[in-house]
Amino acid sequence: MSPNTSATYFVGVDVGTGSARAALVATDGRVVEQAVEAIKTWTPEPHYYEQSSTDIWRAICKVVKLVTADVSEQQVKGIGFDATCSLVILGDSGAPLTVSKSGVEEQNIILWMDHRAEQETAEINATKHPLLQYVGGQVSLEMEIPKLLWLKRHLPTTYEGIWRAFDLPDFLTWRATETDTRSLCSVVCKWNYDAAAHCWNEEYLRAADLEELTRNKCSALGSDVQPPGKPVGKGLSQRAASELGLEMGTVVSTSLIDAHAGALGMFGCRGYDKKQTGANHDNIQGKMALIAGTSTCHMSITRDACFAQGIWGPYQDAIIPGYFLNEGGQSIAGHLLDHVLKTHESYAELKQEFGEDKYIYQHLNKLLCELANQRGHSDVNLLTQDIHVWPDLHGNRSPVADATLRGMLTGIDMTRGVESLAIKYLAFTQALAYGTRHIIENLYEHKRSAFHTLLFCGGLAKNPLYVQCHADICNLPVLIPDEQEMVLVGAAALGAAASGHYDSLESASKAMGGTGQLLEPNQLTVELHNRKYSVFLKLLEHQRQYRDIMQGKI
Repeated sequence: MSPNTSATYFVGVDVGTGSARAALVATDGRVVEQAVEAIKTWTPEPHYYEQSSTDIWRAICKVVKLVTADVSEQQVKGIGFDATCSLVILGDSGAPLTVSKSGVEEQNIILWMDHRAEQETAEINATKHPLLQYVGGQVSLEMEIPKLLWLKRHLPTTYEGIWRAFDLPDFLTWRATETDTRSLCSVVCKWNYDAAAHCWNEEYLRAADLEELTRNKCSALGSDVQPPGKPVGKGLSQRAASELGLEMGTVVSTSLIDAHAGALGMFGCRGYDKKQTGANHDNIQGKMALIAGTSTCHMSITRDACFAQGIWGPYQDAIIPGYFLNEGGQSIAGHLLDHVLKTHESYAELKQEFGEDKYIYQHLNKLLCELANQRGHSDVNLLTQDIHVWPDLHGNRSPVADATLRGMLTGIDMTRGVESLAIKYLAFTQALAYGTRHIIENLYEHKRSAFHTLLFCGGLAKNPLYVQCHADICNLPVLIPDEQEMVLVGAAALGAAASGHYDSLESASKAMGGTGQLLEPNQLTVELHNRKYSVFLKLLEHQRQYRDIMQGKI
């Protein structure tokens, strides 16, 4: 689709785990142009993942220039940034400060999925500080406060040299505007900021052995906190405008975490007509948005706060002002299915025959239908009646909130070859959907109002088996947006709201969310999935029992 030389556009920038992306987005949410550039990740030892803010900004400049090449600078009225919730450390004058044992200054980001701070996380949770009620009762080792404590313990020179510690989305708005603000989304969701009191809780920081961060009114953490969708400073600085190929002063919005940007984009999505969604057409409180990629984030918002054990939040005003956010998640999802695929003996053969992994998954989905027909089953899900999986090979984020949990597989036999891979892949795909159901039922146990629709975006949303398994196992309709790049749409919606084109983020979401295809759950498999879900919960119970046996507790 070619851009209109007189139309208004917004730029959305998304920094994911492995790449930086940009999109030129129209006022109705249509993605007109997009580009992607890989970014570097260093893995110096198991569970350590490091990146470079310099490398990421370089990639952003490249993709923004590409998507805006065919429009004038004046047509771009605003830009919004989202990124992973990764920790960026800067020293004097904003220079990168190493987070690596190697001492390489360029490596100044601890990636979100880095699990080095396990001990520090346990110590912070042992304080049982009241602020922890907003993160499901315990902080995650993927959040930033444990990682800062790790720096203090293991890299004291870096810790003592901190000028600013940013969440990556906030680093991007600072780099773009040279104005030091923080998004309420980042600090309340990943930094334990006290949104109810509108300040950093110094008592909590002292209890976490991070008293140094309370100096100068917590300036290292950020003293100017703004809700998403608000303009930052005077817009693009002269330096950043030149690097991005945009006009100086172009409106820059306060940022969102990447998954939260996807949720913002999807909350406004609707069925092709109101008959498909009925009275629920505009009820965003009944929607759960799943941003399903390397990991999966489960986002939902309510007018009234819902405190649920093992679920992050309620985060006040974290995505849309006036709503509380609850956030569940699975630390590995797409990455898990890739692991199942690439560690199987048949992968090399399939790779040679089909090339890209997406074509292998398409082949496996087709093969599962053939196997079900050959074995006389009315549905592919019946192929795993006796095969059960607990999928947390990288720990459980929600709702158990236990990073030490590991995967379990029961019911395997001596079958080899591609058919065995297909059925194993199905079992793990189902397990991810049972994990989503576990999150939903946990929210219900804590009095959350009922969901009426699941929405999906991200790489896994393009896999029909993954999506249909969620519809069937959660027994909820699924809405798949026609525009699959909803994270980029959400980022652009930030710019649209900040520029004043729409009067609020909620209005921007509804105007730019577009339409989607509604998929209904298969009622014929409800009983099967109820039984398999019961086994799913037993696997968790048994894993805990096995651990107790080996530790001599029983």
